Amino acid sequence: MALLLCLLQTTGIAMYGQNRPRAAAKRTNRLQITDTLAHLRPVLRTQADSLKLEMDDMISLKSLSDSLVIADSIAAENKKKLLEMTSSPELKEQPIPTDTLHKAINPKLWVPNPTKATWLALVIPGGGQIYNRKYWKLPIFYGGFAGCAYALTWNGKMYKDYSQAYKDAVKEKWNSSSITDLLPPGYVDKVSKTQLTETLRKRKDTYRRYRDLSIFAFIGVYLLSVVDAYVDAELSNFDISPDLSMSVEPAVINNQMTGGSNKSVGVQCSFKF
Repeated sequence: MALLLCLLQTTGIAMYGQNRPRAAAKRTNRLQITDTLAHLRPVLRTQADSLKLEMDDMISLKSLSDSLVIADSIAAENKKKLLEMTSSPELKEQPIPTDTLHKAINPKLWVPNPTKATWLALVIPGGGQIYNRKYWKLPIFYGGFAGCAYALTWNGKMYKDYSQAYKDAVKEKWNSSSITDLLPPGYVDKVSKTQLTETLRKRKDTYRRYRDLSIFAFIGVYLLSVVDAYVDAELSNFDISPDLSMSVEPAVINNQMTGGSNKSVGVQCSFKF
């Protein structure tokens, strides 16, 4: 038994000696593979980073090329439009806005100064109308001035004659020329002296009133010419286009005051400014 145990032990030692180099070789191979992988990881990581950078560069180059293509197309389109604009013989005018606050004023249009027109009308009758180039108004105002001047002269002369006749009648100078020239022949002997004196007084007062009214009429025409010159110069740029109008048209009106839904037909008036 002891000999058998020694033999088994010897056999086991021999077997262990044969298996040990194999295990050592296996461990050595494992360590070499691990070291190789450890060395390869940075290289693979570097290659992956370089591949990523190359892909990013390719994407940026593609986007840059696309932007360059778009820029080239825009430049070509602008060049084409510029050639069309320069080659056309007539340039299209841009539309002017119709708003009166931004409407362009024609430099050839006469625009009078209201202050200057007023001063000219005050100094010279009709001077404001001449300055505003409204010559057709001159006959109207000059005709008014002439009529008022004629009425003032006539009524002033008649007032002086009847005033002198009345003074002579009060002094009982019935045969004076101031009385006989105003009355028909023989009229002094047909009426009473009191009635004749009263008639001369009434006519004297009437012609004095007419004379005063003629003065006020002359002043009124003069002031009217001044106001017309100022207003005409001030409103020389006023918009009088067809948009400024009034329209009257039928309409259906809701009777909301009664609380019901009754409707009635009426007429509405609208103003356009």
